[in-house]
Amino acid sequence: MVVKLVSALVLGALIFAAIYLPKPDETTSQLVENEEPVPPIAAAAIPDDSATETPDNPVELGSVHWSRDLDASRAKAKISGKPLLILFQEVPGCGNCTRYGSVTLRHPLIVEAIETYFEPVCIYNNKDGKDAEALRLFGEAAWNNPVVRIVGADNRDLVERMPDFRSSGQLVDGIRAALGKTGQAVPVYLELLSEELKARETGIETATFTMGCFWTGEGALGNLPGVIETAPGFQDGREVVRVTYDPTRVTPAQLEKTVQSKGIKSCNSNTGFRTDREPKYYLSQTHWRGVPMTSLQACRANSLVGQGQSPESILSPRQLELGRRIQSQPELGWANVVGTDDLAGSWEKQWQLQ
Repeated sequence: MVVKLVSALVLGALIFAAIYLPKPDETTSQLVENEEPVPPIAAAAIPDDSATETPDNPVELGSVHWSRDLDASRAKAKISGKPLLILFQEVPGCGNCTRYGSVTLRHPLIVEAIETYFEPVCIYNNKDGKDAEALRLFGEAAWNNPVVRIVGADNRDLVERMPDFRSSGQLVDGIRAALGKTGQAVPVYLELLSEELKARETGIETATFTMGCFWTGEGALGNLPGVIETAPGFQDGREVVRVTYDPTRVTPAQLEKTVQSKGIKSCNSNTGFRTDREPKYYLSQTHWRGVPMTSLQACRANSLVGQGQSPESILSPRQLELGRRIQSQPELGWANVVGTDDLAGSWEKQWQLQ
């Protein structure tokens, strides 16, 4: 309650300043120009506790901290310099709406990107009043499936409208495009997320490779372009690694050729595979094992650690902050989430331990 009250007061002050306070004169402007600029993402890079708390949203809205006031969000955008990311959503909604909320809008890295780089605002497409006015303003249909648009404070689209509620990748690519339009670098974690989502949505394939030690084999294969996921295990009495890959980027023959010098060879069959109980061995020996990652991130992180390098370069600011807290507070009993199938659930549980 206190956090909400403080947030409301701060928001009111920002809107008041944007509307009523006079613009600085030339002297003040010159002083501001000479100061070191602070980009909007700098302040949002390290999350406060409220940013990582799961909001009490309807399922259709996922885990994003949405504003429901378009005018207030536009005023904030003029101050922060961030674009608006607008979700047009039916609440309560149909199965398409609830799936979009529970999958795409609950993905921790998508939530982080939305809250870091944009002013997120949600318009209900099945309500009267200001919601209906916003629908007319943007030409959006009522009682429709989820639609996302990224616009400037002038309501003009920065990127193409995103109506594909079946695709998380479309939203991530829209975010990447918007960052490019505003002159910001796309972080590595978003590039990897886009690569993985695109592969899974267009079709992935698997191949199995044998080697002397699957720990080293997984480390070698997990760093190759086109590899999305790796799993160590046993097949036909041998140590093997099952590789999930993007067939539009790489073939099993190309993978084998790259790692053949390390004694890694492809198997004739993918049947009979049994998973080992210690996936991502190198990663699992570090405190990073408590940080939920996508499959592709975990592959890359495991390979980096196996080479004696830190995985920090491929992680998001919130993942890095969680890793710092895990390292500094081991007594809290953080779970080992390497290989988890429930990324969003693991993320929420880990943050709740604080």
